[in-house]
Amino acid sequence: MNNHPHGTNRTDTPLGHTEKLQSLLHDFEVGDSAAINRIIEHACERLQKQTRRMLGDFSRVKRWELTDDVLQNSLIRLHRSLLEIKPETPRQFYGLASTQIRRELIDLARRHYAQTGIGNNHQTDNPNLPARIDVSSSIGVEPNSLEDWTRFHETVESLSPEQKEVFDLLWYQGFSQQEASTVLDVSIRTIKRRWQEARLTIHAAMDGEQPR
Repeated sequence: MNNHPHGTNRTDTPLGHTEKLQSLLHDFEVGDSAAINRIIEHACERLQKQTRRMLGDFSRVKRWELTDDVLQNSLIRLHRSLLEIKPETPRQFYGLASTQIRRELIDLARRHYAQTGIGNNHQTDNPNLPARIDVSSSIGVEPNSLEDWTRFHETVESLSPEQKEVFDLLWYQGFSQQEASTVLDVSIRTIKRRWQEARLTIHAAMDGEQPR
């Protein structure tokens, strides 16, 4: 019987997902080698939703690799990382997962749209396909080229640890500011400040419009 309001399963929420993740990370930490597969499986659905959101309007990349392929490569990266770095908390895990997604997206753009890449040398069947990438209206910067797309993710990678941690949770993981506040154990005011600082840094790097 589901006792949650409106029939919502607690583990489907970001914080419910985090609670389950903490348990799995504990199993992994105490020597349950099979827990790594359960961690990947647990993370898969949320990462899939976020990857689809990030690539939703990225038609030029989707032409060459499906969203699920990007997800699969990101999960392979994540699995390798977990073998070397054992995150003890969801906070550490989310940072690791976001890093692997970000690096996969950077490599994808470089791979397909480098000067000698297939994307630059293939005649599209539909020249009217939009090249514009709406990275996120919430940050007020919209890369209009694949070069900008790469620069966007590289800029995120270069943020201060505190700013990147917040940006990872809000943008790559899809958490609300309240949820990020709980995961990071800092105030909403701190989340807002770090989010704004990250947006301004990205704005400066992208030469975009004033962030909203």
